Amino acid sequence: MTGVAAGMLGPLEVAARNKPILSFGIVTDSHYADRDTEGARHYRESISKMEAAMAEMNARNVDFVVHLGDFKDQAKHPDEASTLDFLVRIEKAFAKYRGPRYHVLGNHDMDSITKAQFLSHVENTGIDPKLSYYSFDRNGVHFVVLDGNFTQSGTAYEKGNFHWTDAFIPDDQLQWLKRDLQSTTLPCIVFVHQLIDDHQGAEDKKYCLSNGAAVRQVLNNSGKVVAVFQGHRHEERYSEIGNIHYCTLPGMVDHSGLENNSFSIVEVYKDALDMKGYKRAPSRKMGGIGDR
Repeated sequence: MTGVAAGMLGPLEVAARNKPILSFGIVTDSHYADRDTEGARHYRESISKMEAAMAEMNARNVDFVVHLGDFKDQAKHPDEASTLDFLVRIEKAFAKYRGPRYHVLGNHDMDSITKAQFLSHVENTGIDPKLSYYSFDRNGVHFVVLDGNFTQSGTAYEKGNFHWTDAFIPDDQLQWLKRDLQSTTLPCIVFVHQLIDDHQGAEDKKYCLSNGAAVRQVLNNSGKVVAVFQGHRHEERYSEIGNIHYCTLPGMVDHSGLENNSFSIVEVYKDALDMKGYKRAPSRKMGGIGDR
């Protein structure tokens, strides 16, 4: 009877069954600045790359977009005014997406400016602009944005008062994370700039939160987290720890030309997360939200 019933499904019913629960776009490490190329980083090209990425997000009608940090950069001889100008320009390009958008703070986002200045010049849709870490729900999934831009002493990054290898999530944020995950019954996906899966080797450790193990323990103990999406490393990385997928995505700023752009769209299904990479970004299929 089941086989007969399935065989009798019409095209619209089949399409509905194959439709994702939701989809979202991810961009990371655009590092926009009006600055000459250094190494692989083509700072000025991030405007056109961002506009191309947002055009694709609009065409694919994703539910929201998120940037995983290092949204902007600073001039070779930095000052506050030019840095804020770079931020305004790249936010204008990001705002070409016609829907909700969110930012994760990266270390370069506090070059020459404060967190408060950064947050007052961008939009996190429906979120208090004073918050650098926060959560929101969309289509039956709970999303968490973390802020790892603190030194091990608990000092917030501000106007370059930090070294990028000293990244940490203070106890008050860790306690908030525990409460936030306890308060939801929904499956969860986490966004963060610095890497949490710090087991991959000495070179990758520089890009990791110094208390990544403590953060992972909170995520594991909740039993609700499906995946963590990270930036910062500028290269693809993947690991699975405690039944949680950790995906690190390549930076948009690297390499010249739209053919070397990098952004992703993740489609969420009960039985799969289908990450579709564009240009240099990787594609990957992972377990879905059904077992959370």
